[in-house]
Parts: sequence; structure tokens; C-alpha cells
Amino acid sequence: MEMDEAPTRLRRKPSWLINKVSVRAHRLIGETMAAVDGRAYHFSILAALEEFGPDSQVRIGQRCGIDQSDMHAMLNELTEQGHVARTPDPSDRRRNLVALTAAGQRRLEELDTMLTEVQHDLLDALSATERDNLAALLTRILG
Repeated sequence: MEMDEAPTRLRRKPSWLINKVSVRAHRLIGETMAAVDGRAYHFSILAALEEFGPDSQVRIGQRCGIDQSDMHAMLNELTEQGHVARTPDPSDRRRNLVALTAAGQRRLEELDTMLTEVQHDLLDALSATERDNLAALLTRILG
């Protein structure tokens, strides 16, 4: 649907606009990731591991907002690709710690570059200052 075809009352609702932008962003990210046999959650998990270091599957899922029922399969994919490694937790042998590998660091950099390009495409109509303001406002809304 073209924006000018939507009713004016609808176009004035920020929630409707946010949803439309989200749908577009999701599509662009999905297409970009699919082109390199990746998924958006790969980036989330690798970024969390880089920033916070090795951690449990549960904690990584919490940090990334990924349901625990999906985390096992996601980590299996990343492990098979050599991007993460599981090792026994020295403080609790019943659980594993997940860590970023050197290959995972390289993959994170690759995905980050690609996602930065998606951001530029998605927000092309905005100046750099407007993009920063938008990110600040959205962050404030999310609390």
C-alpha cells in the first residue's frame, strides 16, 4: 500500500507508522541475511557474546529477547558454523557456557556491515541527526 492511499487518520497514528516501518525493516533484514545464509538472531547472539563475554544459553536468550524454546536450535546452527563454542561452566558442570569464536567475531563484523547498510537504505530519507534523534526517541519509548 502506498502511503498516500492510506486514510489520513491512519497515517497520523504513530503506532501505524511504526508498524509499517517495522514490516519494511524486517523484510529488508530478512532479504539481506538470506543472501549470506544468515539470520537476524545470529547477529543478536554474536553481538551479545562479544559485548558481555561467554554466558549461559538462558542468559544470552534473555539479553537478546529470544525465547528459550528457540535458543537451543539457534546455538546449534552457530556451533555447526563454527561461530560459537560450548564449554562446561567451571562453576556449574551441569551447564555450558557459550563463547564467541574467532570465526564468530569475523561473522559478526560481516553481519554488522550488512545491517548498517540496511539501516542506511531504510532511513535514507533522514539526515544523520534525524536518525540519531529517531533512535533516541524509540529508545525512550521502549524505556
